[in-house]
Amino acid sequence: MRLAAALLAPLLAAMLSGCGLQPLYGGGVDGPVRSTLSQIEVAPIEGQAGWLMGNALRDRLDNGGGAARYRLEVKLEDKITGLGVRRDDSVTRERRSLRARYQLVDQSSGTVVLDATAGSDAGIDVVSSEYATIAAERTAVENLTGTVADQIVARLARFAQSGAAGTQ
Repeated sequence: MRLAAALLAPLLAAMLSGCGLQPLYGGGVDGPVRSTLSQIEVAPIEGQAGWLMGNALRDRLDNGGGAARYRLEVKLEDKITGLGVRRDDSVTRERRSLRARYQLVDQSSGTVVLDATAGSDAGIDVVSSEYATIAAERTAVENLTGTVADQIVARLARFAQSGAAGTQ
């Protein structure tokens, strides 16, 4: 069994090397993705969810206070919808949806170089304690902003890796 695994490992490695996959953050801090992400400043975003989203994006982009080549503008849509309803018309379950439309703007020309959307949903149980329900809604928006920020940064990284950032 070990002999088969030892013979199979080099074959698998050779097959994977020809598939065209490359590490997204290849090159480390000096790589094209990391250097492009560090040149993005996040414009202010409205509302409590916007404040959370702005902080999450700044944490992930890590501009470091350097000169920004790009500005990331984000508009959020944060909705809570009641789903489960009892006979007395009280809601038992909610869905919180957070959608973001974001644009990456080249600050030297004012051109929008990337226009995309991201979003996520979370389910919330509505319990008899109003405090517990409000706490669950706040926790949901905190988790959703992290998830959506991850989606935005992943899309920005793919944009940087594609070489589009260097051609502008």
